[in-house]
Amino acid sequence: MSAAVGAPTVVAAVPSDLFAEFFSAEDAERLRAMSGEHGGGFVRVARLEEADLRAARVVITSWGAPPFDAALLDALPALELVAHTGASIKAFATDALYDRGVRVTQAGDAMARPVAEVSLAFTLALLHRLPALHNGLRAGGWYDAATAGVQHEILGAPIAVIGASRTGRAYLSLVRALGAEPLLVDPTLDAAAAAALGAELVPLDEALRRARIVAVHAPTLPETHHLIGARELALMRDGAGLVNTARSWLVHEAALIAEVRSGRLSAAIDVFDEEPLAADSPLRTLPGVLVTPHRAAGTQEGRLRQGRIVADEVTAFLQGRSLAHTVDRARLASMA
Repeated sequence: MSAAVGAPTVVAAVPSDLFAEFFSAEDAERLRAMSGEHGGGFVRVARLEEADLRAARVVITSWGAPPFDAALLDALPALELVAHTGASIKAFATDALYDRGVRVTQAGDAMARPVAEVSLAFTLALLHRLPALHNGLRAGGWYDAATAGVQHEILGAPIAVIGASRTGRAYLSLVRALGAEPLLVDPTLDAAAAAALGAELVPLDEALRRARIVAVHAPTLPETHHLIGARELALMRDGAGLVNTARSWLVHEAALIAEVRSGRLSAAIDVFDEEPLAADSPLRTLPGVLVTPHRAAGTQEGRLRQGRIVADEVTAFLQGRSLAHTVDRARLASMA
């Protein structure tokens, strides 16, 4: 634990390793200095239970934060702001938190670019059949057209983007820059709004039928659970690929495994129903699959942007300025 003198105005409930990833020396010092200038100190702990919370006006959270229920809020009588270093706040943002007038802010904007870049890398890998080619060589073989499949360029390729989220929009800009022809599926947009993003707005089934790659970037809502199931996967053209760097919630994992095992589809996945991924999961060994361990947002630059956003928000709050990344109760309902 490192603390400034005085009751903590700002409590960072962030484990040491994550704190070092998120906050540069300059941003960490900014948090300490701002806390000291506004009536108290700064304390960093791994868990909220480790801190004296009575004077805390700001709590900085990371993954694994507990729900801010009535009991926790009773220990935080001075709380005015929760600043989250990640994107989704659904695990801890309760009605009780909003009922008490506490503002909530998060750093999801910092994560859009690295996740979009991984989605692009996955897209290129599947278009060029890199998983199958790589695994064929690793198994001792050489090029086999029958198992590798047809290779494609991204130039002129129809790419379905499911969801115009922050990451979906960042991904859209990347594939457009490389000459793809994006098909956008998002019920919250009209054709003009999609055109402004450089995409053609189409229904889900049409996008699945036309796309060479389907990239999932939708939020986790009740209506998006298994948005891509067995029926939807069956609509995809032979040789197409599915990219998921969003949430496993969106794709029926068993149905995807069945399609990939048949050799009809390929897949590149960063998120899974069970994490860590089971040692015996077929996704580890199927030749048409590229898997990564839920690290799409894990760039050094992105992590530091997350910390910088939080430091900026805490600074703005303590100085009485407006916040740029707040999430109100209404917006929370439509977030991942």
